[in-house]
Amino acid sequence: MHDTFPSRPVRRGAGAASLVVAAALLLSACGGGDSASSNKADKVPGADTGTKTAAPSASASADGIKRPDITLPKDVKNVFEGWQTGDPQQDAVLADSRRHINAIDAAVTEGTPQTKKFPAVDFYTKDAALLDAYQYIASFYKAGQSFSGTARYYNQHVKLQNTGAASVTYCADETTAYTKDRKTGKVEKGTPSSDDYILYNTQLKKNTKGVWQTVVITSDGGAKACQR
Repeated sequence: MHDTFPSRPVRRGAGAASLVVAAALLLSACGGGDSASSNKADKVPGADTGTKTAAPSASASADGIKRPDITLPKDVKNVFEGWQTGDPQQDAVLADSRRHINAIDAAVTEGTPQTKKFPAVDFYTKDAALLDAYQYIASFYKAGQSFSGTARYYNQHVKLQNTGAASVTYCADETTAYTKDRKTGKVEKGTPSSDDYILYNTQLKKNTKGVWQTVVITSDGGAKACQR
């Protein structure tokens, strides 16, 4: 399976299979903490009443860039395993890549109409990836679904291609992440499968504000390179 999604096409777990197909038909189509190896909080759109927690941007104040807040529900957690290299440039790229994932997950879990604009999504996404992102978000809204659980990101690799451009590849493990009905709050825990391991290939460009925006993203569900 190979689609172009801004983030997580197999969102979340086996229970998301039908939604993945719907999103793929739309064109193509992600979560949690902004710090390396961080967890995100929970709350699902529409039906939940839990308190949302603002997800602080990694080194938001350190780089002097004014960034939009990203909030995730308490039952939604993203864990970024070892997303720091020690190289300032590479770490800046990885930090904005994490924020891109978190921004899309926050938009999905918020459960608002697809016509609503999400500042964080626009902030960290551009070009083809931005169009895909909004179609992905809309697919959840139209299906009356959100998600719950934990997604893990690992095996990330950064390559600075030239001034203002970079590529990032990484794996996602969604075996403990599931779709959730917005109205009832029921979590659909399907049986984990190899499709829950996804390989992402992304292209990023640095804008005039110094933000690394994701401009292209492709995904490969069931990738052997990501099997754990």
